[in-house]
Order: sequence, then structure tokens, then C-alpha cells
Amino acid sequence: MSIFFDELLESVQQMDEIIKGERAPSREFYIDAIEVKGIRKATGLTQDAFARHIGIEVATLRNWEQGRREPTGPAKALLTALKNDPKHVMQALMPTRA
Repeated sequence: MSIFFDELLESVQQMDEIIKGERAPSREFYIDAIEVKGIRKATGLTQDAFARHIGIEVATLRNWEQGRREPTGPAKALLTALKNDPKHVMQALMPTRA
């Protein structure tokens, strides 16, 4: 268990160095406006429906698709997952019936 904690601590320290500009990130993911629109279209959903499914305002989605803003954090991770496997990720986002 200690080895996992040590690896996690090292990752956090590296992240801190990246934020401070002391280290370059090993990789970066960019999702541009054309990709956001393509990811949405791959799901077959309208802007309104897609925004509802991923839990954002439709205005936010429009800003992403028009290049006025860029998704960050969890939104970027979700879009990356949708890009790689839209069918299964959308299924996972569907509400379950009780």
C-alpha cells in the first residue's frame, strides 16, 4: 500500500511543479471547437439534448462549439471519453429506471 501512496505523492509533486512552471507536462490534451461539435454529432443528439445528457448549460456547449471557450477539467475528460467511445459513454450517462 505504501508504494501506491508514494506514487500518488510523486504525481502531486510533479503537478505542483507543472503549475509553477518548473516542469513541462508530459502530455496535454486539446479539444477544439470542431472536435466538440464532432463529438456531439457522433452521439446523434441536438445541442439541447447533448447538453442535458452531460449536465451543462446549452450556452456552454455553444461556446465550446464556436471556439469562444474551451472545456476544462472534468468536462474535458468526459469529452475525451465520448470521443473515444460515444456509444458506451452515452449509455453510462443515461438515467437508470428504479
